[in-house]
Amino acid sequence: MSNQDNSFGGADNSYTTTMTFGSQPAPAGNGAAAPDDASLIKDTTTSGFAADVLQESRRQPVLVDFWAPWCGPCKQLAPALEKTVQQAGGRVKLVKMNIDDHPSVAGQLGIQSIPAVIAFKDGQPVDGFMGAVPESQIREFIDRIAGKDAGPQLEEALAAAAQARDAGDANTAAAIFDSVLQQAPDNVEALAGLADLLFDAGDAAGAEEVLARAPADKADAPALAGVRAKIALATQAASLGDPKEFEARLAANPKDHQARFDLAMIQNALGQRAEAADNLLTIVRTDRGWNDDAARTQLLQLFEAWGMTDEVTLASRRKLSSLLFS
Repeated sequence: MSNQDNSFGGADNSYTTTMTFGSQPAPAGNGAAAPDDASLIKDTTTSGFAADVLQESRRQPVLVDFWAPWCGPCKQLAPALEKTVQQAGGRVKLVKMNIDDHPSVAGQLGIQSIPAVIAFKDGQPVDGFMGAVPESQIREFIDRIAGKDAGPQLEEALAAAAQARDAGDANTAAAIFDSVLQQAPDNVEALAGLADLLFDAGDAAGAEEVLARAPADKADAPALAGVRAKIALATQAASLGDPKEFEARLAANPKDHQARFDLAMIQNALGQRAEAADNLLTIVRTDRGWNDDAARTQLLQLFEAWGMTDEVTLASRRKLSSLLFS
């Protein structure tokens, strides 16, 4: 999703959606009414993406709507998305990109299902959603991106939980998340935070149970998807074996990409995020097409598991973007 100073990935330009693809031509535009305030909503091109999205997002959040004329869900989403952006009173801007006319950016960002809406702040993607979601969910998304959430008390509680976890006090963090969920059972940040704590404590079943409590309309939220990806990665890494074996293979042959790839998976499971990212970036740098672009694809999955604001995610995404767009 998905990026220049960023990269959600996806070098190919194939897209999937829940609708049936048609071969009949569709009229230009995505079926949305013209916005009341043109300064808040605009179309962009491949050449205009850096200025319209990356640079502009350093001034205020920018939502990018990736759509296509043949996409029915895109036409359903557009009016609600534009209306909600206008009602936000300038707290965010909306930039629309037709992937039929401009496929390269979406391909590089890994957009494989549309409509896809990605939020950018400070030149980086920070959140996103896919599908024709209702206005209420769009409004919640914009409030979260623009710095407003479910209220000062809830925001303070979530911040306190994060501080407790950063300080190594997992019990306090878990208690706060649990308290938040008693008041707001569908709070995505608290569900993801509690599930992540349980998984780190070795309670994978408990983590899965918490994730299952998310309502259907929020089940695919990025924070929850990140925890699921983390669980999947750990399961995958557990079957790979002793890292010393792969280190020995690399010492004998630095071009043994499979050994480097497997070592990166083990390093991630051991919490060595920077080392894991560097090994995958090395593969991308030396042989981008190896194993059908497996290194870049895996790196994007790691980004999802680590979280979009994680320091290693941000640093590694910049390095990946440099490789992809240089």
